[in-house]
Amino acid sequence: MLDYEKIQQGVTLIELLIAIAIVAILAGIAVPSFTTWLQNTQIRTATEAVKNGLQLARAEAIRRNEPVNFVLSSVTGTGWTVSTVAGVQIQQRSSSDGSPNVTATVTPSGATTVTYNRLGRISNTGALTQIDIDTASAQDQPLRIKISAGGQIRSCTPSITNTSDPRYCY
Repeated sequence: MLDYEKIQQGVTLIELLIAIAIVAILAGIAVPSFTTWLQNTQIRTATEAVKNGLQLARAEAIRRNEPVNFVLSSVTGTGWTVSTVAGVQIQQRSSSDGSPNVTATVTPSGATTVTYNRLGRISNTGALTQIDIDTASAQDQPLRIKISAGGQIRSCTPSITNTSDPRYCY
């Protein structure tokens, strides 16, 4: 005959407290890495969104056979609008869509517009040539978008110093 009083049913309070302590320690270790990962994800999202807007403006200029503007919402924001020079809006994106903590620094300073001509080349003087996308954190990895006079768009990582690395900013 079995003695039912000696069979353990569940966990003891000490075992439960040890498990909670282990989970708390692991969460404390993981949170800073997770925060940096989230910030880098927002930077990549904003960079891809701006690149997509620039590529859309260039493609629409060629397709419509008329000049098309790409305009950043502000000098520091990553929101944008693509429209014809005549004012017909094609598409827009808000700065808060997927990347609310990200800021952009533009070159030349104060520039917010790129106008593509019918051939997909930049036609306006003082056009954007570079957009640096970053957050306020020191642990994140900022990205840079370079726009050539021919209209090509390229993203790179400013912190890369090895010239043979494809992420190098030249």
